Amino acid sequence: MRYVFCGFAAALALAACSPSVPDSAAGVPDTGRGVGFGNYADYQARREAALINNARPTTVPGPVDVQGAPLATDAETAARAVLDGDPAPVDGGTSVPQVVTNSVGISDENDFSAVSAQRDIQDDAALIAQNRAQYEVIAPTDLPTRPGTNQPNIVEFALRTTNPKGVALYSRSSFRAEARYQKACEAYTSGDLAQEDFLALGGPEKDRKGMDPDGDGFACSWDPAPFRAARNG
Repeated sequence: MRYVFCGFAAALALAACSPSVPDSAAGVPDTGRGVGFGNYADYQARREAALINNARPTTVPGPVDVQGAPLATDAETAARAVLDGDPAPVDGGTSVPQVVTNSVGISDENDFSAVSAQRDIQDDAALIAQNRAQYEVIAPTDLPTRPGTNQPNIVEFALRTTNPKGVALYSRSSFRAEARYQKACEAYTSGDLAQEDFLALGGPEKDRKGMDPDGDGFACSWDPAPFRAARNG
């Protein structure tokens, strides 16, 4: 019991020594202890006055060019001055550039004013009709024989045949077919040269070098489709 009494007495002594804290909620003014601001009302008034005195201007300056001169803010006036080629100052002393004209040899077909001065819609219609009247349709004819060579004409062969590439028409031996094909075709720099030699050696019925293992009549990488497409337009 004695120990409990001693502890209670010590707690009362500590409470009597602690300073009182001002009650801000009750409107008691702060005397400067505990918060570090002094009188808070005075601090707030000084802070607001400093913010007002140091406030930045609310107006935003207009755009400037690389030399520091203000640019024109009236977009419509500046645009009209450019189109008219007027170098007079616009909106406060800013000069606008001159219109750049086409150099010699450059067409002015995209300049509506220039084209309108040269011709009107009726002139354009007459020019189109004149060009159409000069069209000439050339009918296809047989391919001429190439002079100075005895090589087969692969264009004539392509147009004379009708089977697509890969469709077998002739029988071929399967003995070492892939090896013979690779060795034979490596000797030619293009499919056209391979096809010419293939036809010259008895193709497409015969395949002496193994250049047409699938029997479609077309050697190595040669394909008749581009020649047929050109004839059909």
